[in-house]
Amino acid sequence: MASPDPDSDETSYVKMATAAVDSRGTDASLVGSHCEYAYCNQLDFLPFKCQSCNKTFCLEHRTEDGHACTNPGAWAKRKREAELARQSAGEGKRMRDLVSQKPCADDQCKTIIGTSLVPGVHCTNCNRDYCLKHRLREDHDCANKTPIGARAASAAQAAAVAEGARSALERFKLWGQAKRDQAKQSFASPSSKPKVAQMLAVNTLKKTAKGDAKIAPEKRVYLYVEAEAATAKAKIPKGEFFYNKDWVVGRMLDAAARSLQVQNINNLSDKEEDRLRVFHVEGGRLLEFGEKIGDVLQSGNTVVLLRGVGPPPDLMTP
Repeated sequence: MASPDPDSDETSYVKMATAAVDSRGTDASLVGSHCEYAYCNQLDFLPFKCQSCNKTFCLEHRTEDGHACTNPGAWAKRKREAELARQSAGEGKRMRDLVSQKPCADDQCKTIIGTSLVPGVHCTNCNRDYCLKHRLREDHDCANKTPIGARAASAAQAAAVAEGARSALERFKLWGQAKRDQAKQSFASPSSKPKVAQMLAVNTLKKTAKGDAKIAPEKRVYLYVEAEAATAKAKIPKGEFFYNKDWVVGRMLDAAARSLQVQNINNLSDKEEDRLRVFHVEGGRLLEFGEKIGDVLQSGNTVVLLRGVGPPPDLMTP
């Protein structure tokens, strides 16, 4: 409903009356008006005018009930009749004029959408409208369409980020391969010093690692956790943490992202370029979200959070 005109007399059923004052000065006792209620007659310097009976009253008797108005409800009736007389937005127009009609955005579809019988479905990914038959992303080839309104550089920028993520993944794969080769040499060596050094490193890790104190000591897996700088920007680049070996990788990822203060929108986006994944350095592969920590990791291992590397298995190392 439109707001009432402040200059109109219909703004309220009571209105403060204005008193004209002579520019040469007027005696204060003559300013204002007397209340016209029969049993009051009080001089009020800020009187009110009733819009139903057009009489002037003081603050106490300004309402229709307060001064036993002789024409109660007249203002409300005029207001209601004015509202009913106002032309509605769709009056005199056909239904087809009130809806936005256009063809389905699919290249091969000629269906007219936006009618009263065939509504359109908006795709938030490519920012286009489709008929019910082509409403799903795979049905209108959404992945190969540039979103309407997107900047031209956004697609190239996304491709560059994805390429950087894959380069980072390859770099970590090489790092993992070097660690595996080093471990093989240590186990093959007759000297026990490498094994002792590894045990000392794990013991030191247990003293510095942080995690949920409610996790029983025998259930803990102690890990070095890092965030890849280019794709998973973190306020805390790396840290030492422990997790429950009965957790799945997805739960560990959520906890690690909170600890390193990395943006995690895995539960909000189904786009691979937005999702974080966990790379196991010693294993040389990306871990599945549903894998159990105790089955794929052991204390002293290193995991890295990466974004936009795509799901296993195509990027996994056998």
